[in-house]
Amino acid sequence: MIMMLTGRSQVRGFTLLELLIALAIFGLLSVMSYSGLKTVMDQHAQTDAVADRLGEMQKLYLVMQRDLEQVVPRTIRGEYGDIQPAFAGSEVMEFTRGGWSNPLGQPRSSLQRVGYAFEDEELVRYHWQVLDRAQDSLPVAQPLTAGVSSMSVRYLSPANKWSASWPDVATLTAVAAAGSGRLPDDLPKAVEVILEHEHLGELVWLFRVPQ
Repeated sequence: MIMMLTGRSQVRGFTLLELLIALAIFGLLSVMSYSGLKTVMDQHAQTDAVADRLGEMQKLYLVMQRDLEQVVPRTIRGEYGDIQPAFAGSEVMEFTRGGWSNPLGQPRSSLQRVGYAFEDEELVRYHWQVLDRAQDSLPVAQPLTAGVSSMSVRYLSPANKWSASWPDVATLTAVAAAGSGRLPDDLPKAVEVILEHEHLGELVWLFRVPQ
């Protein structure tokens, strides 16, 4: 006699409640993962923006340093034939520099007249194609950076005194008293530039001027 054993095979699936709980956990993990990824991406974007701003200001510093460290004591004539000092500065700087590269071998001087001005929350570099200007000698403007809200400049005299303008008041007074009308070609020992940037705050740059 053969005995057969029978049993009930039980196959059990997910209940609706378990499925809802699983979906809720999966959704929560997805939200957490997205939030973490978004935070990392936002931080990366902010880091890139700060790096771009720092790189922009570093380029500006190098351009200004290159100009100021090649200043030469060469006076010029303005648009109307009046003598302009080799270095004239207040909030706007204008001076003569050497080392103007000439890769095409054009018939011109290696000296260049350049200037810096703060206009419409932007620092602009100017240069002229000639030293002694005529009335039609217009400057070439090169915007350097945006985001600067203010700029102030000070000039260090050979007597180690700071002044907000160059030539300073004492020098201009002495020239007026002498009655010669000739401005000196003296140069400041150093130039201090203070920029207020909307993101980077206050930047203080000190440049040496060759004597």
